[in-house]
Amino acid sequence: MKIVGITGGVGAGKSEIMSFLARQYKAKVVRADEVGHLVMQPGKACYMRLLSLLNDDILSEDGTIDRRRMAEKIFDDPGLLNSVNSIIHPAVKEYVLEDMAAARDSGRYDFYFLEAALLIEEGYDKICDELWYIYASNDVRRQRLRESRGYSDEKINSIMANQLTDDMFRRYAAHIIDNSGTIEESYRQIEEVIHG
Repeated sequence: MKIVGITGGVGAGKSEIMSFLARQYKAKVVRADEVGHLVMQPGKACYMRLLSLLNDDILSEDGTIDRRRMAEKIFDDPGLLNSVNSIIHPAVKEYVLEDMAAARDSGRYDFYFLEAALLIEEGYDKICDELWYIYASNDVRRQRLRESRGYSDEKINSIMANQLTDDMFRRYAAHIIDNSGTIEESYRQIEEVIHG
């Protein structure tokens, strides 16, 4: 089973690529964001630690952590954001490592695709066989974020300013999938990478 880390900037189209990989190949497809939500559920690794750090005003009526409330609380406080990340990121990595081992032991998959915005920053390159960089030009990414998520230019600028540069992504990537054009063009590039 080959372990491939998928990364790229916001709006590059990683989710669409991951959906294609799940449909097209014998692959386990995991998104670190989704794992992050799992480990924050009541009874899971991060729940009580986040509550003790942020208080119970981040809770929804059903007792789950309201991610919007949590984000509002930590948005303007870099120290608090770092504390939250130091709780969530190690728990996500532990979950992923266990999940990779289970997927490998099952013998059901040819590939394990892990998508994470912070793949490089969190050192996932050390546990993946290779990294793929899903690239899209800044103009394309901005247009997608405005259309699909309704983001303002200010919000887009803020998010992009906190992500790795194109050069840094390229430095770590074994393969670059240019997702600026049609999705069919991206699919063809993936086929070429996988089938050589």
